[in-house]
Amino acid sequence: MSGFRELRSKSVVLAQSNIDTDQIIPARFLSTTERAGLGKNAFNDWRWQADGSPNPAFPFNQPENHGRSILLAGRNFGCGSSREHAPWALTDLGLRAIVSSEIADIFRNNSLKNGLLPIVLPEEIVQSLMERPDDELTIDVAARELRAPDGSVFGFPLDAFAQTCLLEGVDELGYLLARHTDIETYEATRHAR
Repeated sequence: MSGFRELRSKSVVLAQSNIDTDQIIPARFLSTTERAGLGKNAFNDWRWQADGSPNPAFPFNQPENHGRSILLAGRNFGCGSSREHAPWALTDLGLRAIVSSEIADIFRNNSLKNGLLPIVLPEEIVQSLMERPDDELTIDVAARELRAPDGSVFGFPLDAFAQTCLLEGVDELGYLLARHTDIETYEATRHAR
């Protein structure tokens, strides 16, 4: 996964509340352990009509939303099962951040481990941002801030370890592997002590 310090993008809005992981990636697509390719099945039952054609009313099928990497979502996003495939599908779809007033804990943790930044802001701020999806937002991971073009700045919670992993573009194992020399040095000197 690639790290990022700053993200600039317009937004895609899914205002529904309680979007669960089965809506994000339906269970019938969970037979793979590969992350690549899951984006085509993200929100499958909403994105595609019965005949397989795109649902023109679904935000991710609207041409103006192509290439946008921030999702503004209704409260309680990512509830339901703990499937890690949900953040895999969203990142493969091109998303790098989810902004909502409430994000389910397990989904939040899975997202952070897979390079997808979950941002929780007060409901009134999320609703205000949803009214202006064509505004280019700036997300500064290092400063833990979301900035709007009108000069508004919104701080968001992000623990230091998750922040480091996002900045470096590593998961927990990648973080440890990047420090293997320090670990080997410690292990070599530990026995002497």
